[in-house]
Amino acid sequence: MYNHRHRFFIFFLCAAVSVLCCHGQVHKGRASAKVKAKASVKTSAAAKTSAAEKADTAAKSDTAKWCLYEKGDATYYSARTHGRMMASGERYDRNGLFCAHKKLPFGTKIRVVNTRNGKEVVASVKDRGPFAKGRVIDLSNKAAEALDMLRAGVVPVELYVIGKPD
Repeated sequence: MYNHRHRFFIFFLCAAVSVLCCHGQVHKGRASAKVKAKASVKTSAAAKTSAAEKADTAAKSDTAKWCLYEKGDATYYSARTHGRMMASGERYDRNGLFCAHKKLPFGTKIRVVNTRNGKEVVASVKDRGPFAKGRVIDLSNKAAEALDMLRAGVVPVELYVIGKPD
């Protein structure tokens, strides 16, 4: 039977073998000649990127500039919530570009992209929710109209944080 001493010995033996295997790559803090050669090839290849490639990268859509924050389903507020208080203390206006998110701070600007049709809208977080499973955002009627989701009710979306509150 193995006891604790055997386990320690096996662990120590594995650690020693892995150190000895890696010893050929780096010695006393200096990179080997192979590592240096690979690094210089990568650097020279990066320096040779043409101006056309840089222009292509800059020509991508605004959505490509922002990191994807979250994916999931979006819904929108019902008509009867018009005029009610939101968690931020403001009154809900169905004609404003507002949204509800569970975690993001109030005032955060979010780009919401409908993945079914590619339409997008920028909304400001003013409320908390949604609390239904699988839902990541509740949108105002105006924002839902801009995403062309009024008929569907629930659509898959991608969220990009584009502005933090002051």
